[in-house]
Amino acid sequence: MSTPFHDPDVDWVFGIHGVRALLDTPDQVRRLLVAEGRRSREVEALVRSARDAGVRVERTPKRALDRQVQRATSRDGTPSEEGSTNHQGIAAERHAFAPASERELENRWPSFADPLIVVLDGIKDPRNLGACLRTAEAAGAAAVLLPRRGSAPLSSTTAKAASGAMERLFIVEVANLARRLQWLRDQGVWLTGGISDDSGVAHTGVDYRGSCAIIVGGEARGLRRLTREHCDHLVRIPMAGATQSLNVSVALGVLLFEARRQRALSIGTG
Repeated sequence: MSTPFHDPDVDWVFGIHGVRALLDTPDQVRRLLVAEGRRSREVEALVRSARDAGVRVERTPKRALDRQVQRATSRDGTPSEEGSTNHQGIAAERHAFAPASERELENRWPSFADPLIVVLDGIKDPRNLGACLRTAEAAGAAAVLLPRRGSAPLSSTTAKAASGAMERLFIVEVANLARRLQWLRDQGVWLTGGISDDSGVAHTGVDYRGSCAIIVGGEARGLRRLTREHCDHLVRIPMAGATQSLNVSVALGVLLFEARRQRALSIGTG
């Protein structure tokens, strides 16, 4: 039987995709919890992978696994029913995810060549944050910058929505976003902010080649004033229907893959 989850130094990843991605770095995993009873082939494959990597596997009643996931998700604002129905019979307890520091960003910066950076300015919903991280990783972002305050936590819910991208990305926690944006500009990075009003140019009208950062804001207010003021370009995605704006992760995907298209064309691989 599993023990209650109260340790602030650990976190949960639940569901097949999240656990599979986490097992790519098995040293992060403290134990695997698997619901008793009939299990899918995917879950059984993960159990074998965990055991091969020396990870402790515990069988537990589904109701107990429900309670563990409920506790993990309720602390970051997710309704408890969601975790209990979506864990797919498997969950991994891991050391709490720790983002990189700004010093690590500065130390790593010389290794970047014309990086594509993502800045998330105050994404409040952990599912939206996870979806943005998944999009950033799919687009090949060199780094993702998050403000220390005013952003959803890098929690189990975020990790599940990210489907493994959270562990693969270089995520940097930033104390003062405006100051760090100015630092990026000093490094020769062009800053492009996505907005939903008509004051920006069409997103296809900006050059994303070379070092650039794409910045999107929170679900309700968008980019903050200081963030907007640091942008070299403000862009909008033209809407063809009555809908006025896109979900933040969808909008980020449109901007990032326009950047990828331009960057691929510039090196003759498009």
